[in-house]
Amino acid sequence: MDLKKFRAEASRKKTRLTKFLKKLDKVVPTDIHEIVTVTDATVWRDIDCTHCANCCKTMTPTFTPKDIKRISAHLGMDAKAFKAKWLTKEEDTGDWVNVLQPCQFLVNNMCSIYEVRPADCAEFPHHNKKPFDDYNDTFTNNLVHCPATLTLVDRLHKVIRREYEGYD
Repeated sequence: MDLKKFRAEASRKKTRLTKFLKKLDKVVPTDIHEIVTVTDATVWRDIDCTHCANCCKTMTPTFTPKDIKRISAHLGMDAKAFKAKWLTKEEDTGDWVNVLQPCQFLVNNMCSIYEVRPADCAEFPHHNKKPFDDYNDTFTNNLVHCPATLTLVDRLHKVIRREYEGYD
């Protein structure tokens, strides 16, 4: 994955796709779930996260108490030591997040704690959330972080624009 090329493409498409997602907040096709399911399946034929890992390089997950307990046990640490070594508590939200970026657990574009990774990571890029249009703010944010999200939203825009009036 050429991340420089991705960033340029994301920058070029972000305004148009953000406008599309805002419109999708207001006017939702009745069959949006089916459109997203079919379109998303095409995305994963073209995108391999292990050739990218941009999310791990540019974002941090939120670590839930369950995540902290599970991961610290996996690493043979207690939760307090794990938090002290790897996490910081955000002042505005109270969420536990990584101190470092890229993620300290990213090794050669692979998650070294994949089997016990945070739920936030396991659910990323959130394409299967329902109803899809309730997560348009998430997708707008992820356009510049995730090639799969950029590809999905771009393809959705093309499909919906072709099949429905008013989605130019």
